[in-house]
Amino acid sequence: MIAEMLIVLVLVIGTIFNALGVIGLLRFPDIYTRMHATTKATTFGSIFTSLAVVIYGFWRLFVTADSQFLTLAIHAIIAIFALAFTNAVSSHAIARAAHRMGVRPIPAVCDRLEEFKP
Repeated sequence: MIAEMLIVLVLVIGTIFNALGVIGLLRFPDIYTRMHATTKATTFGSIFTSLAVVIYGFWRLFVTADSQFLTLAIHAIIAIFALAFTNAVSSHAIARAAHRMGVRPIPAVCDRLEEFKP
């Protein structure tokens, strides 16, 4: 009962993070802010949904003593580490490529103190 509630909680948290990533993708104006929103949010969203799979695998392993659930949990743990590293590296590579191509961020900050500088 506790494991099932924990799995649902982790899945809800993962879904919220993924939804925030989608909202950021649709709302932000340029590639850099969109990439920031999607990379951070979907990384955490994918990690939390994979964590739900890990919890389920270990829970079913202790209930049934079937080794296939251990394999499921180990594969999900490997996926979590792969997601954590590849999302950050790929977003950095995309941002660097966009910058080298000359894509500039949209100026979102209005500096009103600029006119008072000597």
